[in-house]
Amino acid sequence: MPSLKELKGRINSVKSTQKITKAKQMVSAAKLRRAQAAAEAARPYAARLTAVMASLAAKVAGDSAPRLLAGTGADQRHLLVVVNTDKGLCGGLNSNLVKAAKAKAQELQAAGKQVTFFLVGKKGRAPLSREFPGLITGGFDTSTVKTPGFAEAEAIANELIGLFEAGRFDVAHLIFPVFKSALAQEPTVTQLIPVPAPAEAGKGDAVVEYEPGEEEILAELLPRYVRTRLFGALLEREASEQGASMTAMDNATRNAGELINKLTIQYNRSRQAAITTELIEIIAGAEAL
Repeated sequence: MPSLKELKGRINSVKSTQKITKAKQMVSAAKLRRAQAAAEAARPYAARLTAVMASLAAKVAGDSAPRLLAGTGADQRHLLVVVNTDKGLCGGLNSNLVKAAKAKAQELQAAGKQVTFFLVGKKGRAPLSREFPGLITGGFDTSTVKTPGFAEAEAIANELIGLFEAGRFDVAHLIFPVFKSALAQEPTVTQLIPVPAPAEAGKGDAVVEYEPGEEEILAELLPRYVRTRLFGALLEREASEQGASMTAMDNATRNAGELINKLTIQYNRSRQAAITTELIEIIAGAEAL
């Protein structure tokens, strides 16, 4: 049984940890409001851009379609762009993203496809490197900036488009968390390159004529679409990270409180037993005299 000194040291240690988790929870809660607002504000623009892409893609087909829309004509080499966080202490967010990436990679490999990884963020690198050694072909470090923004999304998009034009892969899939709430962040897998043509073009009463032609507009909009999707993924990642961190730190704070109560009860019982033992020894000694 631990001594009173050891129990008191454990209680003080857990109390110190509880202060840290409580502070982290409050910081994450403050950051969550801003990150959630930014992620939700970016969704209408992405939806509208997708609608414009649908209208244009419906009018462009065959050899006139830009390469980012038409693809390479092959479906053998797949690149998985995994967007993880740079920091830990956010519950199972990163592990869920890694599981989604592993499941997608195993599905493609089972179909006879070649799979490589492009990692954004630091936390997913170690588990994916252990599971798929030698298949991490690139990445982007977002830990050097306080909050990744459109500049980082543009740099990632330019690198991916450069790899695509150089013939390094045929299809790129984006794996990132979608923020639902502080309790739920859903790992999502979507095709990024070539830009998937929407199933249905935007329908309206007005007939739209584009000037210049659809091909020229698409050549300009397709890279912007890729940048926008990556920017949205970074915003969703920030909101998901803060939400998961707030929830995880709240659970840790409550668990620390429960542990402190248990240790305090154990300390009081041990102290009472020690006092009782001392009293018995004093009384026994007095009677012996």
